[in-house]
Amino acid sequence: MLELDLTADIQALRSTFADIQAVVDVDALKADIDRLSEEAGAPDLWDDVDKAQKVTSSLSHKQAELKRVSEIEQRLDDLEVLVELAIEMEDDESADEARRELASLKDVIGQLEVQTLLDGEYDPRSAVVTIRSGAGGDDATDFAEMLLRMYLRWAERHKYPVKVMDTSYAEGAGIKSATFEVDVPYAYGTLSVEAGTHRLARISPFGGADKRQTSFAAVEVIPVMEEAVEVEVPEGDIRVDVFRSSGPGGQSVNTTDSAVRITHLPTGLVVSMQNEKSQIQNRAAAMRVLQTRLLLLKREEEAAKKKELAGTITASWGDQMRSYFLYGQQLVKDLRTGYEVGNPAVVFDGDLDGLIAAGIRWRKRKDDDD
Repeated sequence: MLELDLTADIQALRSTFADIQAVVDVDALKADIDRLSEEAGAPDLWDDVDKAQKVTSSLSHKQAELKRVSEIEQRLDDLEVLVELAIEMEDDESADEARRELASLKDVIGQLEVQTLLDGEYDPRSAVVTIRSGAGGDDATDFAEMLLRMYLRWAERHKYPVKVMDTSYAEGAGIKSATFEVDVPYAYGTLSVEAGTHRLARISPFGGADKRQTSFAAVEVIPVMEEAVEVEVPEGDIRVDVFRSSGPGGQSVNTTDSAVRITHLPTGLVVSMQNEKSQIQNRAAAMRVLQTRLLLLKREEEAAKKKELAGTITASWGDQMRSYFLYGQQLVKDLRTGYEVGNPAVVFDGDLDGLIAAGIRWRKRKDDDD
């Protein structure tokens, strides 16, 4: 007699999923899709390119969110049917498939449950992530490239569309910096807990005495915001430099000087873009990121001023947020949440969901306590 009693587990998942559906508000989501679909079908939509892009992007994101919820509901229904068939036919192979699907659904619904904690103003938006090498010489630039691969592999695991917007290669190993965009709903809310200073401790592959080397890299995460266009940037406040895109070792990628670097003179903010096909496209992409950073900077300054007036200035998360140990005890440890992974290799291969989920829950508790 085949024993396959998954009823309690499936019902628990259905209960959690029902709570998620209530938070997502599927009916409102469908209404938004209908409205945006009507707007996207207007014959004069592309008369205003900026508006058209906002409408089509919003429609795509909301359709993806609805599809994700609908697919989970269908998988729960299919799992119940599979369990019934496995019991009726006493089929061990179907029973094993049902157990695997249950484990997969627990993981997927758990991730979606974490997403319901993302209720910040910008959390639903796509994200632009910038990685910069810090102190540590070749080890730091190599570490920055390791982090870039880690995040790209994480996105690949989830089938998230990613566009690398700029890469500045180091003269030795690795990269000085890289910027990429993750274009899915809630990318900013999810990845924003990765912002901060990351520390790597290992026996340096670039040194000659087998000495332990500590190196650093900074991760910046900003949302892709439509309202960033409201930030006016006078031409006199920026310096635009045009240069030739390059790959590792300075190898030329483009035959024209299409890469663009914009420096905001009043603040010193610098944005570079080189992966679009034309100088015009690179400049537009760089301006969008610059405007977003200026908008966020303005709001941070306003928030800091309010705290100062209220006499309640508190430190932020702190610069160093995660350590990666690749010598002795192999370990990745988040210094805010205490979450640990004993296999750094899987983390660097993109298995970040546990670390990210712990960070989101930690931030939510912190916000609720404030």
